[in-house]
Amino acid sequence: MQQEFSRLMFHIRDICDGSWSRTAARLMGSAAVLVTAALVALILLLRWVPPPMTMFMLLEKLKALRENLPDKTIHYEWAPYTTIPAHVALAFMAAEDQTFPEHWGFDVASVKKALEDHERGKPLRGASTISQQTAKNLFLWPGRSFVRKALEAFVTVLLETLWSKRRILEVYVNTAQMGNRVFGVGAAARIFFNTTPGRLTKRQAALLAAVLPNPRRFSPAKPTPYVEKRAAWILRQMELLGGASFLESFWHAGKAHGRPTHRPRLQLCPSKRIRS
Repeated sequence: MQQEFSRLMFHIRDICDGSWSRTAARLMGSAAVLVTAALVALILLLRWVPPPMTMFMLLEKLKALRENLPDKTIHYEWAPYTTIPAHVALAFMAAEDQTFPEHWGFDVASVKKALEDHERGKPLRGASTISQQTAKNLFLWPGRSFVRKALEAFVTVLLETLWSKRRILEVYVNTAQMGNRVFGVGAAARIFFNTTPGRLTKRQAALLAAVLPNPRRFSPAKPTPYVEKRAAWILRQMELLGGASFLESFWHAGKAHGRPTHRPRLQLCPSKRIRS
């Protein structure tokens, strides 16, 4: 009798365990669907609405509060693409992602070459595209974990699917960090050059793009020899890419959903360490 009772209890426990596992799986699946739906809705909204804040801005604000810094202000001023000259956008593309108009979120060739160079003993250089960096800046955090990289890839696919190339580049130049708690060309132009994005010269745009590998360390207003050298390289690449006229085909031509129709002469960016 006791053995039969024990078998019955084990059977009931197995049923309960199986039921709980199925319930937990259903709950996790439902949560994943809801989170994905919310993310898609938010990305669709941000297709037209300027981001009020990004995850990186929030993290910088929390860091300033935690360290009790005298200045805790996040400097961020949205500048619509209509107020940003094509040569400014081109400077960031020349510096960070010269295949941006052609790829669909990922530059497989650059990733492969970066890994091959690393295997030969060279420093691991950045291979993230502007689309990937935009995804990271908006929604994620610094780091190199598999989870963060997987989330970055997922968000990148959503951005490339739901946004135009122009919108991705517009959001990128407005949210990339260019100094200590300074984000985007709107705030950077005012703080570093006492001007507006529309009045930035090619050299000033190149200097802003040149500090992106480490905006906390470098300043566009007081460029180090490294920043000067990198800015000169960016200016040369801008010319090789065809100049501002190349981006005009989708930056100010009213093609909100298009990509450039001709291929520029591309040059690989110089090696740069991967930034999380």
